[in-house]
Amino acid sequence: MTTADIASSPFTPKAVQRPRQQVEEQIRAAIRNGVVKTGQKLPTEVALSRDFGVSRTTVREALRSLVADGLIEKVPGAGGGSFVRALDHNTFGEELGQDMQNLIRVGSIAFREAADVRRMLEIPCVRLAAENRTAEQAAELRDIVDQEKKLSHDDPAVPELDVRFHSVIAAASGNRVAAAFVQALHQVTEPVHHLDLNAQVGERTVRQHMAIVRAIEKQNPDAAEKAMIDHLSYLEGHLLPD
Repeated sequence: MTTADIASSPFTPKAVQRPRQQVEEQIRAAIRNGVVKTGQKLPTEVALSRDFGVSRTTVREALRSLVADGLIEKVPGAGGGSFVRALDHNTFGEELGQDMQNLIRVGSIAFREAADVRRMLEIPCVRLAAENRTAEQAAELRDIVDQEKKLSHDDPAVPELDVRFHSVIAAASGNRVAAAFVQALHQVTEPVHHLDLNAQVGERTVRQHMAIVRAIEKQNPDAAEKAMIDHLSYLEGHLLPD
């Protein structure tokens, strides 16, 4: 993340729009068109208020809206300010996962609904992963499983490794939208929080991961699909009551 201000401002006032609207829309357009780059620091509120011909309060309200939409982030302290966030499928997956977690917590959607969609996506994704995976992705999956084999089921590192395992498979499919959804869904269907997890279940899960990796390494989509179905079905059979 660079702390350099934008050299020359691309922003100008538009009297036909409401003050806050012109600030929001021009900054959005600048981010989406690449005029303002990922990680770049926006001008200060004082500079933006001068460029747009509006008050600092109006600028502050517009920036607050852009933060809420995930386009920028506010960094406090010396060297801080408003920075453009990365806009890619990984960011989308993270934000979607957080939104779904909130919906499940308040009861707007059920955990089972998210788990069902996860199955709908992960099975075709693992077939595509077996066909499209790179040598590097296969090696990363093997490394994850090797780490899992060394850990007990209650090790704090297990949840992160599990998310990585399924996220790498989704990424190996070659479909970034599917990868973002799988990443999000796996955040809210994390086994550690929703499974009756014990040493036996943990050991069985690792063996299932190994079977999936072997099929992907051999680029056998049928075997990969079967291994993933067996894995997801096993997990569903050990869900805790809602």
